[in-house]
Amino acid sequence: MEINNLNKSLGNWVDELLSKGRTAFSLHQAKTEFSGQSDISIKRSLSRLSLKGKVISIFKGYYLIIPPQYASFGVLPPSMYIDGLMSFLERSYYVGLLNAAAFYGAAHQRPQEFFVFTSLPTLRPTQKKDLKVNFVSKTTFPDKLLESRKTESGYLKISSPELTACDLIQFEKRIGGLNRASTVINELAEEMNPDCFNMELFSSVPVFTIQRLGYILENVVDKQALADRLYAMAMQIGLKFYRIPIKKTGSRVGFPFNDRWKLIINTEIEID
Repeated sequence: MEINNLNKSLGNWVDELLSKGRTAFSLHQAKTEFSGQSDISIKRSLSRLSLKGKVISIFKGYYLIIPPQYASFGVLPPSMYIDGLMSFLERSYYVGLLNAAAFYGAAHQRPQEFFVFTSLPTLRPTQKKDLKVNFVSKTTFPDKLLESRKTESGYLKISSPELTACDLIQFEKRIGGLNRASTVINELAEEMNPDCFNMELFSSVPVFTIQRLGYILENVVDKQALADRLYAMAMQIGLKFYRIPIKKTGSRVGFPFNDRWKLIINTEIEID
């Protein structure tokens, strides 16, 4: 097959995939489909399709097909391809932080970055066409704390409201600090289920995160019932709180102490 014919055939194959609702494929699939062609020829043809804006390499060995409605962006929204990419990489995952909160109507602004939690080893961030995807690794993966949401191209795993709240606190520096985390939690609390303050949650996040979440629910966003249930369940399973500052950095001396949550209140948290 001459190179021009390969270009045409590969382009037609990509169009056929798109017509069937497929918006991604692996290099291995392309090589299998065109098994009579050299790897170099296939990669060159894919590069030509990329220059035309029909495909984009989002990860080594994995390509997105760009439908006409997304041609001006040059890339698909991460929510449309993350599930397929993680399947390709054989990784457990979930979408978290502000991106998960947005699914529950608890994000004030459209997040500028997309956060995906994955199992180890750590993946490097990717950035295509001004869209940055950050990968956050976790040693324990909370499958029972995830929810599945329908997207334009399939399904997406996202963290539950309770896990989302914990992650917002644990990784608050990633989203702009405790003030922003608390602002989102204030809205997210409407979706939180007290029955989900359970062993699965407590074993998936650090103790200090539970302490900070409890304090914020009780004293910042005025969700006393949720705070009481969180505290009761923590005590029931024998969770031991330690004397820590609510703000990880900064002085610990000369500040008030919250005895219930064992927190040194070395900063004032404000919500929008």
